[in-house]
Amino acid sequence: MFTGIITGLGSIAAMQRKPDGGARLRIDTPWDCTSIPIGASIACSGICLTLVEASQNQFAVDASDETIDVTTMAHWDVGTQINLERALALGDELGGHMVSGHVDGKAVVTRIEQEGDSYLLAFDIPSHLAPFIAAKGSVALDGISLTVNRVDGTEFEIMVIPHTWAHTTLAHAKPGVEINLEVDMLARYVARMTEFGKGQST
Repeated sequence: MFTGIITGLGSIAAMQRKPDGGARLRIDTPWDCTSIPIGASIACSGICLTLVEASQNQFAVDASDETIDVTTMAHWDVGTQINLERALALGDELGGHMVSGHVDGKAVVTRIEQEGDSYLLAFDIPSHLAPFIAAKGSVALDGISLTVNRVDGTEFEIMVIPHTWAHTTLAHAKPGVEINLEVDMLARYVARMTEFGKGQST
């Protein structure tokens, strides 16, 4: 489980496809990774991945073909910057919102507008995810916990404060770029309960 508060920027050092499917990624980090246990979960631009190797400033993870296909990982290459967050530990401050690291789909950047020292970003999403997005609700975009300002059909807007802009990959976003999207866990369960309730009443 994660909070959507990014604690470091990493970069892809190597991405090697495996003959039997999937890939192994080596990620350079600002952390001393020798203290992170093998098997720990790390959110990599919103994708929960399991650490399989660690050295001083680098760790390795494996990704399945499914993960590569349904996330922005399909576009990652050597040098690509990614947002990093280690899993939440018992007693840690929950500064964002509860994030699982399970990407629901990809949002496409449609507009970027500077407003003072902040930035307004608009995104278009697949229609099946639109019901899960609500004004003043939470979303995770490339692993970053953000608040939805406005929703209009399949488009929604967020406001990015200077700190988030400076310390995450959103500063590199451009119109047309895909971003990993995880909807609010609460919205997902409410939708499931509503769907189940309708089925029971027929």
